[in-house]
Amino acid sequence: MINFNVPPYAENAMGYIRECVENQKICGDGPYTKKCNEWIEKKTGTAKCLLTTSCTHATELAALLVDKIGPGDEVIMPAYTFVSTADAFVLRGAVPVFVDIRPDTMNMDEKLIEAAVTERTKAIVPVHYAGVACEMDTIMEIAKRHHLAVIEDAAQGIMASYKGKALGTIGDYGCFSFHETKNYSMGEGGALLIRDEKNVEAAEIIREKGTNRSKYYRGQIDKYTWINYGSSYLPSDMNAAYLYAQLEIAERINDARLAIWKRYYENLEPLAKKGRIELPVVPRGCVHNGHMFYIKTKDIEERSVLIDYLKANEIHAVFHYIPLHTAPAGRKFGRFHGEDRYTTKESERLLRLPMYYGLELEQVDYICDKVKEFYR
Repeated sequence: MINFNVPPYAENAMGYIRECVENQKICGDGPYTKKCNEWIEKKTGTAKCLLTTSCTHATELAALLVDKIGPGDEVIMPAYTFVSTADAFVLRGAVPVFVDIRPDTMNMDEKLIEAAVTERTKAIVPVHYAGVACEMDTIMEIAKRHHLAVIEDAAQGIMASYKGKALGTIGDYGCFSFHETKNYSMGEGGALLIRDEKNVEAAEIIREKGTNRSKYYRGQIDKYTWINYGSSYLPSDMNAAYLYAQLEIAERINDARLAIWKRYYENLEPLAKKGRIELPVVPRGCVHNGHMFYIKTKDIEERSVLIDYLKANEIHAVFHYIPLHTAPAGRKFGRFHGEDRYTTKESERLLRLPMYYGLELEQVDYICDKVKEFYR
């Protein structure tokens, strides 16, 4: 069976984890956590990176940092996303306001955002699907006009960019995921990227259970105390050690994924030109990271039959999100603004093919042959 995903692994990982154990430093904010933070800061240009236990927690942390998001406030986002995007704000009592997506990129349609803004709107949360950027210039202009925060859900976006800017660094805050399904992994894990230096201290306090312990460890104060509300968002340094081994070879992993993505595209392009399937679109100015390769079938029925056909040929392919506004919690906590022209229809057509570091190009050829065989 060709698995849909195999978590990434770098050879140095076990040695780094052993070093954590031998040095008796396995809690949060140890040496490898700091190495990961520094690597991401240097790579992306963000003012500050704080490794977290998950992208979910990074988004929750961002929600806490945005001034006075509370009951009845509204946050604009797509419904085609993972539940964490909405949960972070629902936990604050806010209302997710879902807008339709673009059928080309599966990203939130930037032309529909402004009409969804009300006097209760506090933030916009663009989700960079498949590591392909949303139209951030338009989103940032809307946010500026209406004095809104922008929190980038860049869970799938590390090593990707928009007009030369790293995803996660354009809005006020950006959130990365290092889940085992992502390009770089620490099992469970994430990171909060902070654009403006003035917001760093508040983020450190919330992340450290509401204390100023980060300043204490830097020698800036002689004791630490409880300053504000907060929680524990620090991952184990062993997890960070596993991740750092991959960051050391990040370009190699990225190049390998892009080669796999390109091989898929070139193999399946003739089928797309015949109108049998649709392939991913990467707009001008966007540099993607090979996070996933998907095709779009005619409809949900064709997709289901294709999934079964691939499974019978030892290939594990999957669909993706069920739109949040159709879920019980989505109906309870949020609302859809405007018409659902594309969110449901396009989500029911999308099929994700196997994609991971280590997938052989010969395996990609085999998968593509079976897709073409199905359509013959």
